[in-house]
Amino acid sequence: QVQLVEDGGGWVQAGGSLRLSCSASGIIFSINAMGWYRQARGNQRELVATITSGGSTTYADSVKGRFTISSDNAKKLVYLQMNSLKPEDTAVYYCNFRYTSRRFVPVVDTWGQGTQVTVSS
Repeated sequence: QVQLVEDGGGWVQAGGSLRLSCSASGIIFSINAMGWYRQARGNQRELVATITSGGSTTYADSVKGRFTISSDNAKKLVYLQMNSLKPEDTAVYYCNFRYTSRRFVPVVDTWGQGTQVTVSS
């Protein structure tokens, strides 16, 4: 069973920066993609950024130009560098891995437990 552990959340003033990291433990045969999602209180979980095993990235419009996703597939790590943070970025941030555990099996999703990011004005 693959488990994800996030780190790097916390409190920061508007305009500040934080770097989130997420590491995976367990057997992963192949990573399809990794990503970060967030859920603010009272809202649905939303995509923040994704990165494929080939390095292609996507970002939510609200974070483009401020956030950068990167990964180290060999080490099963994904990062989210968050700059110019705004109060509306306040949320619980979750990492996600899409992977296969061996050949010829479907891709599965797994999620971290979440890390709180709070941005004060």
